Amino acid sequence: MALALSSDAFEHGTAIPRRHTCEGEDLSPPLRWEGVPDGTRSLALICDDPDAPSGTFTHWVAWGIDPTEGLAEGAAAPVEGSNGFGSVGYRGPCPPPGHGPHRYFFRLYALDAAPEVEPAAGREALEGEIERHTLDTAELMGTYER
Repeated sequence: MALALSSDAFEHGTAIPRRHTCEGEDLSPPLRWEGVPDGTRSLALICDDPDAPSGTFTHWVAWGIDPTEGLAEGAAAPVEGSNGFGSVGYRGPCPPPGHGPHRYFFRLYALDAAPEVEPAAGREALEGEIERHTLDTAELMGTYER
């Protein structure tokens, strides 16, 4: 079975509920996974918006996630990095009003080692570690527009 990522808040390709956006409570959605490959030591997660006017915008960078557990709604990951807003942790969808729906990709990486990245590091630092240690990936995409 391949690694799979899902949420009780929305299905792949459907709208992300307002409570998980800047117009709501800005809580991270609940996430769960299955099919974690043998040899997985930790998980990493990146959420981004490739439809942002200035180019791909990062909403969440997280790692050190236990492969045997999901993440509850609003839960912080064990280690989180800097997002495109300049803060650490999850910040939900917040596209410019009137620009139509944006796509938000939650990508989960099964890693054979814990990433050696300092807390609050940016996406680029984590991607370097992901590249060297990925066993499998899964993706969940939701949409949002204002």
